[in-house]
Amino acid sequence: MTTAVDFTQLEPQNVWAHFATLCQIPRPSKQEQQLRQHLQDWAIARGLETYVDTIGNLIIRKAATQGMEHVAGVILQGHIDMVTQANRGTVHDFTKDPIQPILKDGWLIAENTTLGADNGIGVALALAVLDSDDLVHGPIEVLLTVDEEAGMSGARFLEKDVLQGKWLFNIDTEEWGQLYLGCAGSQDIEVIQSLTAVAIKPEYTVVEIQVLGLRGGHSGVSIHLGRGNANLILAQFLQQNLAELGGQLIEFSGGTARNAMAREAVAKIAISPIALDALRQKLTLAEQAEKTRLSGIDDGIVFSLTLLDEVVTQAIDEKQQQAWLNAVADCPYGVAKMSDTLPNVVETSNNVGVVRLTPSEGSALLMVRSMVNTELQAHVAKLQAHFAEQGLNSTTTALISGWTPNPESAALKCLQQAYLNSFQINPELKVIHAGLECGIIAEHYPELQMVSFGPDIRGAHAPGERVEVESVAKCWMLLKAALATVN
Repeated sequence: MTTAVDFTQLEPQNVWAHFATLCQIPRPSKQEQQLRQHLQDWAIARGLETYVDTIGNLIIRKAATQGMEHVAGVILQGHIDMVTQANRGTVHDFTKDPIQPILKDGWLIAENTTLGADNGIGVALALAVLDSDDLVHGPIEVLLTVDEEAGMSGARFLEKDVLQGKWLFNIDTEEWGQLYLGCAGSQDIEVIQSLTAVAIKPEYTVVEIQVLGLRGGHSGVSIHLGRGNANLILAQFLQQNLAELGGQLIEFSGGTARNAMAREAVAKIAISPIALDALRQKLTLAEQAEKTRLSGIDDGIVFSLTLLDEVVTQAIDEKQQQAWLNAVADCPYGVAKMSDTLPNVVETSNNVGVVRLTPSEGSALLMVRSMVNTELQAHVAKLQAHFAEQGLNSTTTALISGWTPNPESAALKCLQQAYLNSFQINPELKVIHAGLECGIIAEHYPELQMVSFGPDIRGAHAPGERVEVESVAKCWMLLKAALATVN
């Protein structure tokens, strides 16, 4: 059953009231100023101490309740930015428009955009602790970081010696019933090349080819599921068929974020009108082949062809066109290695997140993840060598370290006991093939004891993202129980 959302009818109301606010105030990565100011003003109005560091992270402090002043201070940590993706044809300005979720079968869903439950629910849970007058807890700090989704600069440039707590609860994982004590590190690769424009043959027709309907998703959490990547699929089609058909590539655009698997890609090409029927046949065959390959995984894939009534005079030089198609089509993608020591855990992977080609410039943005820094660096070198074989140079961002598990952490044992006391279950202990901020924060604060948890979230980083309402209530119960028993 689908209904419009009345946040006042969801439990726990104090958590959902804060998430409702997060849905109203835009918060794309690198554009969190409006939300940060709102939250700082809200905290000051409640008599709470606030501090904004030089990179823009917001820290809010709440004193311990009576009799709990002596226990370890707990930092509740989440990021206030969100991935901004919308389905093709959906008109949504993430810098202005509110997120409009619906309630369906116990899940809160944004049907045509991302929801921002990653990490809005974690932020809302932390704010609810600050807002509640009936909890038992020691000293509380809430650390709300910026730019987690687009470079983790909030965590990377977090000021040293500003945090006072001894334990850190990161509320940014997406499986209820699990506690996370480790995560992958990452590094981005950016490929950029100036391109040469050539004239389009005057008798040619301009058409647009699209690959649509893929599920996409988080390039860490979902990379092992075998879903299609529109960048590779469209590049492979063009690599195999464009030269044979005598076509010229005008533009290529696929993907929207380095950490999201590309759901859509579109290419504009020029081609002889007499080759259109052959192009249509090849597209039909390619769609059938991809539907078979992705059966049960990405069944919605569609290839489309549209004739464009526009005048275009320039395309990409043929040799450069082929070099880019070869580089993208043949690029290593997905899981590169499974862990030898952690069962069913991806060790190393790569996502071809964004590709843009025009007659003047070509660019690609890739994200490599690994649980082992040396493996990450080796895979980055392999990918750079792959592009270099086609004459394409690349640069890398700074390596973001992973989070090394500490199964003896007192913070972990506290949350394990809270799970057992509140729900009579022993949570699974996991590491995640995604970038949590814990590893980076540990570089600044190596003595912190950290653990991560969260509600059930599905489809993060893609339209249709959803969070199970009941699991949010369970997280609230867990958080309250854990804070009351910190020692």
